[in-house]
Amino acid sequence: MKALTRIPLTAAASTSRIRAALCAAPLLVLMACGPAVLPGASEINDPTEASNRAMHDLNVAVDRAVLRPVALGYGTAVPEPVRNGLGNFSSNLNQPLYVVNDILQLRLDDALRNTFRFLMNSTFGLGGLLDPASEGGLYADETDFGETLHVWGVSEGAYVVLPLLGPSTSRDTAGLIVDSVMNPTRLAFARPESDYITGANVADALNTRHELGDEIDRLYYESADGYAQARLIYLQNRRYELRGNQPTDYADPYADPYDDSYFDPYEDPYAQ
Repeated sequence: MKALTRIPLTAAASTSRIRAALCAAPLLVLMACGPAVLPGASEINDPTEASNRAMHDLNVAVDRAVLRPVALGYGTAVPEPVRNGLGNFSSNLNQPLYVVNDILQLRLDDALRNTFRFLMNSTFGLGGLLDPASEGGLYADETDFGETLHVWGVSEGAYVVLPLLGPSTSRDTAGLIVDSVMNPTRLAFARPESDYITGANVADALNTRHELGDEIDRLYYESADGYAQARLIYLQNRRYELRGNQPTDYADPYADPYDDSYFDPYEDPYAQ
C-alpha cells in the first residue's frame, strides 16, 4: 500500500545480516506449516490485535510529531524534479532485488524485463535519476521475497504492525528481512556509498508521505477506527497483488451478468 510505504533497512555488517537471517528462519518454519491458499477477502488473522493496536497508535504518534511535518517541509522545500529524480534513483536500486526474486519464482520473463530496465536506466538514465525505460513502455514488475514465499506455498500468517514500517504479515515480515539481507545493490556497496543509498530511500519515503498526505491523514486522523481501516486496506491490496490472474472472491457490483456464459436470464433466483 503506497500510503504506508516502507523505508528499506540500511546495509549493515555481515554479522548483522547473519543474525537477521537467523531471526527470519523460525518464522519461515512456522508459516510453512499453514495452507498456501490465499485467505478470502473478509478473512483476517489478527491474534495479537492488542499489541498491534498499540504499535499502530505509536506509529500515528510518530507520524504526527515527526514524519508528517518533515515530509511536508521536504515536499515544500525540494523542487518536484529533484524529488522525482531521487525517487527514480531509489527505485532503480531495487531492480536487481526484483530480478533475484523473479528468478526464485521462476518468472524468467519478468526477470529479463527488470534486468533490461535496470541496465537502460543505469546507463541512459544517468544512474537511475531519469526513467527512460518507463518512457519507452518498459515498466518495473515489482516483487519481493514475501511474494516469493507465497509462490513457494508459505501461508500468509498473522497480521503484524511493524514499528514505523506499518502493516505487514508474518510472511511479509520474514520476506522484508530476507530482502534486506540479499539485496544485491546493498551487498555491492560499502560505506559511505551505502549511506547514499539509504538517504535516497528515506527521501523517496518522505516524498511518498508528502504526495499521499491527504489519504494518509484521512486514514490516521479522520477514520473512526484507523487501525481496522489500515488492516483491511493492506490485506486486501496485498492479496490482490499476490493473486495475479487467479480468480478472486471479490464480487464486482458493476459486472454485467450477461458476460457469464452460464447465466440463465429465465432462472428463478428463489428456486431451491
